Amino acid sequence: MRFPVYRPRRLRASETIRRMVRETQLSVDDLIYPLFVTYGGGVKKPVESMPGVYNLSVDNLLAEVDQVNSLGIPAILLFGIPETKDAVGSGAYDDSGVVQEAIRAVKKEFPGLLVITDVCLCEFTDHGHCGVIRDGRVLNDPTLELLARSALSHVRAGADMVAPSDMMDGRVGAIREALDREGYQDIPIMAYSAKYASAYYGPFREAAGSAPQFGDRKAYQMDPPNALEALRETALDIEEGADIVMVKPALAYMDIIKAVKEEFGYPVAAYNVSGEYAMVKAAAAKGWLDERRVVLESLTGMKRAGADIILTYHAKDVAQWLQGGH
Repeated sequence: MRFPVYRPRRLRASETIRRMVRETQLSVDDLIYPLFVTYGGGVKKPVESMPGVYNLSVDNLLAEVDQVNSLGIPAILLFGIPETKDAVGSGAYDDSGVVQEAIRAVKKEFPGLLVITDVCLCEFTDHGHCGVIRDGRVLNDPTLELLARSALSHVRAGADMVAPSDMMDGRVGAIREALDREGYQDIPIMAYSAKYASAYYGPFREAAGSAPQFGDRKAYQMDPPNALEALRETALDIEEGADIVMVKPALAYMDIIKAVKEEFGYPVAAYNVSGEYAMVKAAAAKGWLDERRVVLESLTGMKRAGADIILTYHAKDVAQWLQGGH
């Protein structure tokens, strides 16, 4: 293929031709919209570091979900912010907890919308870590029972899928066993399989009130330089019963998305996390970049790397842009 016989520009000459030969297509069907639900009524508290994102009480959550549903976004991911916290995160597995109430309300009003729940303890513990603490250490095995109880409580409330994000060893197996034992064999698990101890999570911790009160999460989340470890973690989750595997964050880890997809051929989710969202919003507010073009380019890059599903706070905007033909 040599010039002048082969001229790649021939297939770039018009939008119609470019659309016909486009190799990667971003669709609204690829999107999951994360939402933060909190206790009380009439609450719509802005997350300062994430413009356009709010902590919502259940009544205002329904209004937001109505918009999400009308845009054709197929799924939401719920995070809960409880009224009180304790050492063992009991609000996470309280059948009357804020997430459980939100699930029931959403499924009643929007039965066709896929409701996924984040399964973790960090938003519910007074120390901000993702598991049971003893002598300043996060204990793995005692945490598994609490995670399984949380997932089971969510599913009993009507959740369509659960997404364990804690990075405890064996948590997918513990949740799968608990769900199967109670007759929920058909509920899928989307595992945060390669979740890195990333600097990109800062705005999320403001939104969820989940910053660790001591230390950090490096002892259980993955070390950013590691790639082969991500494949081992993903293999474990698949063996334990994960139906979808996730890489988090997305932008700095597109090589991991690609490697996971090529190695396992499983459905892969990419989490376009809070810090990635906040950076784009801040730069766009300054007029330093074109928000629409940058967001669509970034998310298309995640798809090109191998992501089948993208969790993003940009989901509503993306759905509107795609409907507009962008």
